[in-house]
Amino acid sequence: MNPVTITRAAETHWQAVADDRIVGHGDVSHRTDGRLFVSIDVWQEAVFDQLAAAMLADLPTPLHTLVGGSDTELRSRWERLGFTPVRREWEYVVPTDPRATGLDTVPAPAGVTVLPGAQADEGRLRALDRAIREEVDAAAGWRTMPAEVLPLPPGDTLGDPSKYAVAVRDGRYVGLVRVVPVRRRARIGLIAVRAEQHRHGVGRALLAHALGSLHRTGTGSAWAELDESNAPAIALFESAGARRTSGYLELERS
Repeated sequence: MNPVTITRAAETHWQAVADDRIVGHGDVSHRTDGRLFVSIDVWQEAVFDQLAAAMLADLPTPLHTLVGGSDTELRSRWERLGFTPVRREWEYVVPTDPRATGLDTVPAPAGVTVLPGAQADEGRLRALDRAIREEVDAAAGWRTMPAEVLPLPPGDTLGDPSKYAVAVRDGRYVGLVRVVPVRRRARIGLIAVRAEQHRHGVGRALLAHALGSLHRTGTGSAWAELDESNAPAIALFESAGARRTSGYLELERS
């Protein structure tokens, strides 16, 4: 292969070209919490190193990347460049049928109802989202929440309100769940509850509502990513019959 030329084709996209063919590309994603995630897709290891060198020279630190939990080769490539593991995220698949989850036998907490996003007040929903984010940032940190890319306008952390359901307790918005249908399986992108409502069954009520709604529309299973340090979330999903299927390792270069 002739020498490789690396160009920054766009603000978030790099290309490696050889013999007038694209032989690799790299991308950077801006997360809503301010983190920068890089990814590289190439066909030869030498091209990976060249693309990475160009991207790292252009981008500020800290930088992050995600690697499949069993992909030791890709992990070693990033580690050679100064990236180190900082967290692990597990993917779980959970059935939606109440007969499998057992959630239909668990009554909702006293005073708690769950509203579909279409019925919720958008202003109050957005205020709840901001309040929960502030609480998480002050405790474990939002980085322990699912690592995802949402194409949102600056300052918007909610996105499409119709994808949410809201837990209401005695007239207050106290928790939310976001569900994104994906073909025959849906993604539970987030379940979050106000700090003073933890361990009162609100998260379980939100999960029961989300899975029950999916089951009624013919979706047989859902999946979610959970930080390995989030023991309450893992316990909640496993109690509903969720099984671990894969995982990701997040690495950081400071």
